[in-house]
Amino acid sequence: MTASLQILAQDGKPVRSVPELAPERMVELFEHMLHVRCVDQRMLKLQRAGRIGFVGTAKGLEASIIGSAAVLDHRDWLWSGLREGGAAVMRGLPLAEYVAQMYCNSNDTAKGRQMCNHFQHKGSNYPSWSSVIGTQIPHGVGAAFATKRRGEDAVHGIYFGDGATSSNGFHSGMNFAAVWKVPAVFVCVDNGWAISVSSSAQTCAESYADKAVAYGMPGVSVDGNDVLACYEATRSAAERARAGDGPTLVVLKTYRMLGHSSSDDPTRYRDDEEVESWAKRDPILRLERYLTDRGVLQKGAREATEKRLYAEIDAVVHEQEAAPRMALRTLVEDVYAETPRHLREQYNAFHAVVERRGEAEPGDGAFPL
Repeated sequence: MTASLQILAQDGKPVRSVPELAPERMVELFEHMLHVRCVDQRMLKLQRAGRIGFVGTAKGLEASIIGSAAVLDHRDWLWSGLREGGAAVMRGLPLAEYVAQMYCNSNDTAKGRQMCNHFQHKGSNYPSWSSVIGTQIPHGVGAAFATKRRGEDAVHGIYFGDGATSSNGFHSGMNFAAVWKVPAVFVCVDNGWAISVSSSAQTCAESYADKAVAYGMPGVSVDGNDVLACYEATRSAAERARAGDGPTLVVLKTYRMLGHSSSDDPTRYRDDEEVESWAKRDPILRLERYLTDRGVLQKGAREATEKRLYAEIDAVVHEQEAAPRMALRTLVEDVYAETPRHLREQYNAFHAVVERRGEAEPGDGAFPL
């Protein structure tokens, strides 16, 4: 059985040695976690108001996402599994680009070709991701293999949920990564539920970290609501990968407090007692208690930070909501140096329909996930 790493108890008291992080750095982690929650809260309200189409929230997962990704250097890569958008912002994705993608407007760098909540950012090595479960795992492994072949010094953080451990991509990715000793850190965010399938229904192993043994790599189980434990475990794995010793599986045991997405009703498959028990383990409150006990955070600091963050977020939302729609011509751009005849004909026919009937308007049907 793989023991779980914990540094801070829920009351904020250390139970083992704390990583050597400057107080200012710990405050940064705290503020990034708050930023994730504030952005999620705003995006969910916008979705409920019908102003954007889809949100996959990360409430309850802030320590897992921020603590692990904070280890990655600017040269490193982050392969997302759904809820790592806040880590991308921490690593350089402008909030304006984040919100533009949620609106799929003319500032959306994906040009409306991805549904909401599917980010990408070249500047921070954050590739666009797919809703198909587990596909980013072999993609990330292939990129890590290329990094090794080129003699580069980057590490690839490959993120996925507990449900992805049942995918073919997980098996093939883990196996090839270990055989090739690629510079990768597999980060399994075990948030309790793969949509409506519980973690216990995915495996009989005591921890998903035990799966690492079969592939010949280390596996570590971590209290995913303890940001310092997430940081420490991922830091060790990244150092190992950068030294050429191969990949590690880091499993962050946490809990998704809200639905799988804004279209999901979690009350249909889990009970209130389970949710309430995890609410008491809130990751932001845990770090806040630790920093307050040490005088790093003063009374009222959280409220002041949240007020500032909401003001920044709201300003960006108003800006992006006023941006024009994505131009229709982008439907046939970027694939060819010159748009071929058949695509020009299809686009012209499509545009003629738009001129006769106007542009499409949002429907009232429910999204299937």
